[in-house]
Parts: sequence; C-alpha cells; structure tokens
Amino acid sequence: MTHEEQRVYLIQELLAEERYKNISIPVDEKEQKDLLRSLMNVRMPKPLSQDFFKIQDKYLQTERDMRGIIESEELPSIPGDPRMVLWQGDITTLKVDAIVNAANSALLGCFRPLHTCIDNIVHSRSGIQLRLFCYDMMSKQGHEEPAGQAKITPAFNLPSKYILHTVGPVIGGAVRKQDCEALASCYRSCLELAVKNNCQSIAFCCISTGEFYFPNEKAAEIAIQTVTSFLNTRKENIRVIFNVFKDIDLHIYQNFLGVSRC
Repeated sequence: MTHEEQRVYLIQELLAEERYKNISIPVDEKEQKDLLRSLMNVRMPKPLSQDFFKIQDKYLQTERDMRGIIESEELPSIPGDPRMVLWQGDITTLKVDAIVNAANSALLGCFRPLHTCIDNIVHSRSGIQLRLFCYDMMSKQGHEEPAGQAKITPAFNLPSKYILHTVGPVIGGAVRKQDCEALASCYRSCLELAVKNNCQSIAFCCISTGEFYFPNEKAAEIAIQTVTSFLNTRKENIRVIFNVFKDIDLHIYQNFLGVSRC
C-alpha cells in the first residue's frame, strides 16, 4: 500500500466499524487526515484487528518521520547546568526516554475531534493502542486519576520510549495553596516514575497552563523549583527538558532560567 492507500484504508475501517452514515471520504489530503484523526479521537476504547494496527503503525510512523525527529541529546543545556534544557517545539517529535502528557482525570485522551490540546495530539500521533492501554490500566485502577499523580505507558508510534500521563490542577478562580502543591506533585511524580523506569531523559510540557488555566508564570516558577529541588536532592542521572510551545512560555522560562533571547 502507498501512504495514501494506508490512510484511506484506515478511514474505511473506522467508518465501517462505527456505521457512520452519509460520510464520504474526501479527495483532499488534509481533509482525509483531519477525518482520520477525528475518527480516532472519538472512538471508544475497544479492540481492533492486528491488520488494522499493522497498517496504522506504518502510516503513523511515516507521518512521524515526515514531521522530523528531534534528537534530545543534541539539544543544548541551559548555561551552567547540564541537567536542564529549554526547548520550544512539538513535544511529540522528541526522541527522548519519556515525554509528559497533561492528561484529564479519565486518562483516556481527548475525545474532542481535532482539539489542539496536548492530550489530543499525543493520542492521535501515538495511535489507538494508547487509548486501549490506558483504558485497561484505568479499569484495573477502578477510579479516575487524582491530580498530582502520574502513570507511565509505552509511547507506541512516537519517537519517545514512554509517555508519563499526569493530571494537573484545574483553576476556576484564584490560585490556592493546594493548587500549587498539586502542580508541584505532578512534576515530582513524573520524575519519580521516570527514575523508577530507568529513564535518563524526560521532557515536560507546561502542565495545567492550557485547558486547566493555571497562570503561566506561576506554573513555570513551580516547575523549575520542583525540578531543581529534585535534581539537587536525589542526584539522579536524568536530563530534564522544559518543553514550551507558545512564545509566552518561552519568554517566561528564559527569564527564570537566565537564558538569553536570540
């Protein structure tokens, strides 16, 4: 199968499975990609054939390679501290031991078609196996994931080895002390889990600053303080990447870390 044929096959299989009516496969490549991602986003966690996963994996890995893979080992450290890196870009392109996903408490990914949150993008690019893995894990747990904790899963079709899923605090008004403590716990829990699984590198997104509305500057301050304290106290051999996507977060982290702007 060509790459386009793989995409059409995956769409056809998902449309047939869910018995969608009056949905035809568009000719335009971008529209096809959006339809495939939407179908993956809304699909409930239930098994699929090994043939489907084989073709899906080939398709997603080709897409991954076309986006480009960033070698985290080649990213420059911040001045004076080889343990920490500040990098702006797409966290799903990082070749690193573990990336952190800012998840919701169900830990099943985002079900909103084409939503721009990191949870949606991570699940879309990792593949349907991730939702199935998370569903099995959460079914065994028997309750939603509390804020401040973390779970580890394979990264499937991402260039990283693992994904660390953590639920940050949701801010609905003024930031409370317990919100700050919960956010700090997210960073500590992820670091503990990464070390436990022999990870030597981890990339943090800006937890809770998107859909959960934690103020960006305060969140960055907590992130840096928590990570620095962990590294200084534990003396673990792990490199931490502060991954930012928005310019506002880049500037905030640059100021806190003493990194000059280009």
